Amino acid sequence: MYSRETMRILSASFRATLKKGNVMTKRDVVRLALAGERPPYVPWNFGFTQEAYEKLRDHYGAENVNDALDNHLLGLGDAVGFFEDMGNDRVRDYFGVVWDRSVDKDIGVVEGCVLPGPTLDGYTFPDPLDERFFADIPARIEASPDTFRVFGIGFSLYERAWTLRGMENLMMDFYMNPGFVRELFDAITDYNVAQVEEALKYDIDAIYYGDDWGRQTGLQMGSELWHEFIYPALKRMYGVVKDHGKYVFIHSCGKVDELFDDLIGIGLDCFNPFQPEVMDVHALMRQYRGRLTFHGGLSTQKTLPYGTADDVRAETVGLLAAGAAGNYILAPAHAVEGDVPLENMLAFIDLAQGQPGYGRT
Repeated sequence: MYSRETMRILSASFRATLKKGNVMTKRDVVRLALAGERPPYVPWNFGFTQEAYEKLRDHYGAENVNDALDNHLLGLGDAVGFFEDMGNDRVRDYFGVVWDRSVDKDIGVVEGCVLPGPTLDGYTFPDPLDERFFADIPARIEASPDTFRVFGIGFSLYERAWTLRGMENLMMDFYMNPGFVRELFDAITDYNVAQVEEALKYDIDAIYYGDDWGRQTGLQMGSELWHEFIYPALKRMYGVVKDHGKYVFIHSCGKVDELFDDLIGIGLDCFNPFQPEVMDVHALMRQYRGRLTFHGGLSTQKTLPYGTADDVRAETVGLLAAGAAGNYILAPAHAVEGDVPLENMLAFIDLAQGQPGYGRT
């Protein structure tokens, strides 16, 4: 990203803006937080599943809940690819993977196996430059000019691989067919790099990759395999973004904090979802202040679904206090599920929007 000196100059510029009496945009506030400087308030970006979104829509009486939330990040692109409705609660994604959404309405469960054998023979990757990924970017930026712009690529490596190959198959391939795994990861990386290069032609701020590596107690594939197969691909993907002077964000569920130093070393600027159930979020914020920004941290496994509104407020206040010095974007640790009571959702939303220094731009 930028050098420390450039970050210092940018931060001074933001401070000068405030001294002149001008209101910072949400984009400015996020940049200041990423620089490890104290923003005028802690920025936020909240996500909700379909059921939770409908509760908020009914509460606000607005079809577009995002207007009421005043989120600070503008998500661009299509993070997981486009879906074709196949009927019977099935959809087919852009890579040909069929998802059963009879239970999970938001993503679903992979059905079948696109790559039944350890070979790419007979499979053609889709077009990373499909105009649907980019066509609405100018209009959306024009409609929300004050937001921090992030282009999302979900399932950006390991997840894309196992959805195509099957998770059990891929795990065995790490040992039995390592050449194929490298070929598959190289092909996915080529796809991502081509899409990133195109996205960076627009006035965006960051690329937000998504790739779940963790479980509750550690890495799914272990440290050795992660470093052998995943790390080299990430280094190439992150490098393209850094070469353009933009920020790198990653969403990776589970306990993956053992990777933070490696990820910072190849250019990571912001980590999500920052789950308090598997990490000591306050200790990590202190440990990595000035080196890594965190996005998330509010418990979606315990406090939000099972706590009271007062419990949510107490946890949110603690996160806001810890994030006041910078390097933090407030959010639940994951998209809020439909079993979370409305009053618990409103508890953290109201606290975020009630911060001194915040005013709608």
